[in-house]
Amino acid sequence: MYSYSYYNPFLHRNLYPPVNTATFEESIHSIQFLMKQGSILLNRLGDVPFAAKIMTAAQQGNKAKVDQLIKSIGLNVPVSTHYTPSGIVFSLTTGTGPHAPGSCCTLTVSMKWGF
Repeated sequence: MYSYSYYNPFLHRNLYPPVNTATFEESIHSIQFLMKQGSILLNRLGDVPFAAKIMTAAQQGNKAKVDQLIKSIGLNVPVSTHYTPSGIVFSLTTGTGPHAPGSCCTLTVSMKWGF
């Protein structure tokens, strides 16, 4: 039995460009910042009278009041809020600006508050 070696240039060619981690690194830092903002949000929601105000406003369908209460927390990122009778979802996103033309990252916090 004869053995022979065949060189296939396509098997040895790098098909992908080298990775550039710069954008990924920026995203990691953005998510870390969003997590700190999320922690501030959760700490404030842990205050029972404040949580009751949000739940009452949501139950009444008063989105403007819910948004105003969330805004009163003083977070440094935009927050969108969606709720149903069974739960609430907060989406914290990185802002846009001259050095960040698009939002790179979103942290979503989804919590149950009813049946």
